[in-house]
Amino acid sequence: MLPITSSRMGCLLDSLDRGCRMLGICSSSYWRSQTDAMENDGPLLTIGELARRVGVPVRTIRFWSDSGLVPPASRTDGDRRLYDAACVARLELVTTLRELGVSLANVRRVLDGQVTAAEVAAVHLEALDTEIRALRLRRAVVAAVVKRSADGEEMGMINKLARLSAAERRQIIDDFTAEVFHGLDPSPARFARWAAAPDLPDDPSAEQVEAWVDLAELVADRGFREQVRQVAGIGVQIQSGRWLADVERMQDEAEAARQRGVPPESAEAARIVAQILAGTPGGQRRAELLAQLEAATDPRIERYWELTAVISGRGPFPSLQRALEWLAAALRASQDHEEAGR
Repeated sequence: MLPITSSRMGCLLDSLDRGCRMLGICSSSYWRSQTDAMENDGPLLTIGELARRVGVPVRTIRFWSDSGLVPPASRTDGDRRLYDAACVARLELVTTLRELGVSLANVRRVLDGQVTAAEVAAVHLEALDTEIRALRLRRAVVAAVVKRSADGEEMGMINKLARLSAAERRQIIDDFTAEVFHGLDPSPARFARWAAAPDLPDDPSAEQVEAWVDLAELVADRGFREQVRQVAGIGVQIQSGRWLADVERMQDEAEAARQRGVPPESAEAARIVAQILAGTPGGQRRAELLAQLEAATDPRIERYWELTAVISGRGPFPSLQRALEWLAAALRASQDHEEAGR
């Protein structure tokens, strides 16, 4: 049987359409009238001639004939099968349906007028779509295994994680957020960024499968969960206006300094830090602020958002990682300079 490529599928559907128009496929009585009408339309063909004309092996035509799918129009005195033009059309239709993967039972239902070819094709199309999605997932898993040079144990883990249902994948993320946000008010889980839980599409790419595997491993890490909870607590303080600094001013001025290329260890950076913290609790609690900035700039958190963007197939959320890293470095340098001067 030939592989079903897109061009091949188009040819088969065209053939199916022609066969249905030619033969009607309305009721079992149609075949008797069609055979009578076409009986003398052209010469009768032997099974070998029919095989060459339609391109179907003799043994297949014989099997379909014996099954009643393509019965001969008549037989010779020597009991050899003979086929007319109606048989040719019927055989072409049966061949097309079989090449599309329709079962013999459903082919018979079409020929007997119990269902239309379109109805059978619709059911079969749904089954093909399911099979194609499964094959794409399998290919993505294999590609991820190759890219990661995975051993047998990791390959099994990748396959298991990729084949989880959507509900099971969602549960992994829900369990993670439920633990890290437990008792926090307002819960960060309600914010759009966290509420948009990542999930694999029906036909994920190898990159998306690998990203999902990495994400599942990341959220299972105890240290990462503790870090996210600490940062989430900072977020709650920011939302309630109780944090150590003015977040918007801090982000804007730190990003502007970073883009200007101001070295974090420079005197200019120290002046910028002093300006940012002027009149804020952070000005008097710099060590505490630095610890919180270092927690917030943990690269694993940024990696979480990068992975969710890949899995969801959308652009990443705006990142302030580099601005906060610059500020943390500048604050650290300022602290070191003050301690050295004592």
